[in-house]
Amino acid sequence: MYDSLKGKVALVTGGTKGIGKSIADKLSASGAIVVTTARSEGKENSSNHHFIAADLTQADSAEIIAKEILEKYGKIDIIVNNAGANLSPGGGFNTLEDEHWLKDWELNFMSVVRVNKALLPAMLKQKEGTIINISTGAAKQPIWEMTMSYSSAKAALNAYSKALANEVGPKGIRVNTVSPGVVRTPLMNEFVENIAQQSGSSFEDSFQNIIDTVGVPLGRMAEPEEVASIVAFLASSEAQYITGANISVDGGSAPTV
Repeated sequence: MYDSLKGKVALVTGGTKGIGKSIADKLSASGAIVVTTARSEGKENSSNHHFIAADLTQADSAEIIAKEILEKYGKIDIIVNNAGANLSPGGGFNTLEDEHWLKDWELNFMSVVRVNKALLPAMLKQKEGTIINISTGAAKQPIWEMTMSYSSAKAALNAYSKALANEVGPKGIRVNTVSPGVVRTPLMNEFVENIAQQSGSSFEDSFQNIIDTVGVPLGRMAEPEEVASIVAFLASSEAQYITGANISVDGGSAPTV
C-alpha cells in the first residue's frame, strides 16, 4: 500500500507516542501528509509530521485544530481519532467519583465527537473522506475492576461511530472503528504499574492477571505497528467498500463470534 495515500491530508490525534505514533508513521510512509496532536510534542514525535499542541478534553481544542489544518492545507481527507486513555482508578463502582466518569468521557468520547464535527463539513464539501475511531476491546468485554468508566465511554464511541457511518455514507464519507486489545505501549505499562501499586503485587503478576482476565489466545500483546497496519488499510482505497465496521485487533480475545 506504499504511496496509496499520496497527497492525502491526515489528522492523527494523540499521534506522538504509542499506537498514535505508529499510525502517523504508517500513514506518512503510505504518502499522506500527517498532522498530529497531543498536549505536548514529546521526544518521540517524528519531525516530518505537522504538530498541533492541543488538550482534547477542552471543548475549544477541536475548532483550533480544524482551523489550523484547513488554513494550511485547505482540506482534510483522513481523521484518525486515536487520543484516549483509561484515566480512572480500578476497584469498581464505589471508587469512581463524578470527576472520574467525566474525565474518561471527555477524552474518550466527547473529544471524538468534537473533532469530527469541526472537520466533517470540509469532508462533506469535497464529497469524500474517511474517519477511523480507535476504540478498545474493553468496550465489549469490560473489566469491572479496571475499566468501568473507560469501557462505557468507548462503548458509546462504538454506537456513535456506527450511527455516523450510516449518516454520512451516502455523502461519500466512510467511518470505521478499530478496537485493539492489549497493546505494548508506554501507556499500557503505566496502566499495569498503577494496578500493581493498588493491589500490592508485582508488575509481572498484574500483567499476567490482565492477560488471564481478558484471555488472549495468541498469548502476547500486540505491537503498535500491527494496529497501524489495519488503520492504513482502512484509510486506503483498498477499503473503499468498508464502512460502519468495528475491526478487532486483539489476538483473538473476543469470546464470541
